[in-house]
Amino acid sequence: MSVRRIWTPAEANALVPRLSLLVGEQMRRAFDIDQRLRAMRARGQGGRLLVMIEGEETLDAEERALRAELLVYEDGWRAIEELGVTVKDPRIGLCDFLGQIEGRDVWLCWRYGERAVEHWHELDQGFSGRKPIGIPSKPLYN
Repeated sequence: MSVRRIWTPAEANALVPRLSLLVGEQMRRAFDIDQRLRAMRARGQGGRLLVMIEGEETLDAEERALRAELLVYEDGWRAIEELGVTVKDPRIGLCDFLGQIEGRDVWLCWRYGERAVEHWHELDQGFSGRKPIGIPSKPLYN
């Protein structure tokens, strides 16, 4: 069992330029895969790709190429996670960094297209529970 890295906002923000490139590449791959799969389905092809684990020798050349592209896509997200980032929603490029706010573990939240990691949310919440970093989660005065 490995220990999960705890990121500071500054450390997470230092990774944002690289993460933006990697996630952008993944978003382009997803678009290309989707377009190719739609075109294949329109021609009555591609349905076997989603259910085949073995037996690629029965796929035609276009199906094998798309299958290879799907594997590269999966590897791309794995490479991002190996950086210590948790991919929450690959469709929109939503990534979280385990961090701490007010002494407790939280997710520092970043979405593809954002310039920096500027939000956080509780571990049991998602994107809709985001709060700006630097604003206390509880009122300072009662």
